[in-house]
Amino acid sequence: MSTSPLTALAVRRLTLRDLSACADLSEDRGWPREEHKWSLLLTAGTGYGIDDPAGGLVAACVVTRYGPTERPELAAIGMVLVAERHSRQGVGRRLMRHVIAEMGTTPLTLHATVYGRPLYDELGFKVSGRAEMVRGVFSPGGPDPGVSTRPATAEDLTAILRLDEEVFGTDRTPMITRLPAFADQLRVAEEHGRIIGYASAWPNLDNHVVGPLVAMDTGTAKALIASLAAHTDGPLRTDIDVRHEELLAWLKERGLASLSFNSVMTYGIPDLPGDWTRRFAPLTVAAG
Repeated sequence: MSTSPLTALAVRRLTLRDLSACADLSEDRGWPREEHKWSLLLTAGTGYGIDDPAGGLVAACVVTRYGPTERPELAAIGMVLVAERHSRQGVGRRLMRHVIAEMGTTPLTLHATVYGRPLYDELGFKVSGRAEMVRGVFSPGGPDPGVSTRPATAEDLTAILRLDEEVFGTDRTPMITRLPAFADQLRVAEEHGRIIGYASAWPNLDNHVVGPLVAMDTGTAKALIASLAAHTDGPLRTDIDVRHEELLAWLKERGLASLSFNSVMTYGIPDLPGDWTRRFAPLTVAAG
């Protein structure tokens, strides 16, 4: 096992004051800076980091807790990064073990790339699913799904939160209530005056990310994506649960192409809570 004196460095909580350092770390690993996303995660979640004695961060990640504040029912780990110059020295393992210990008995989940999965396997995470990232300029066309969609209003928030908790399996209020300010669009689908789905599109560099995407069925999911695309310039990107084969095929027919796959992994539970049949895409793979 590779170790170094860096593994003895303290892990500390990160705040919005560390936003630039987190973005620098992303850039160091060839990721986009994504300051907009980092800002959301550091506000709605808890950042953990290891300071580099030479300046900046050796490593960082963000944990987003869901459910009651005093006893979370699930926590999502994301943005796990180690500076290139300190990689393969046990620093990521040190950070992850700290987070796991900090979370105690709270079940954990994360999206793992092929590069990160060996570490998560070693730490005891188990694969429970897969997500496919697709990206491209959406081309409208095909049959009208016949589902009514519209921009969400402040009056819809209670219904959105209720639907999200039912589908996700635990309360995400601190995250979902930030969507109106974080996203460029937040839209709902209705049937007989009842909200049966919702989705947002938020800016990320040269594209818009679609997520969360919660819908009664595939037709509703298609209608929400088409309505977001109709009011968005440029490419769309989203991460779809691979079990939603019909939606993925439709997105590829409409111009989006496959970019990569992530393993959905869990720790302390065999599978994610909630109803996967209505959970099409996460807000971001960093927060579930």
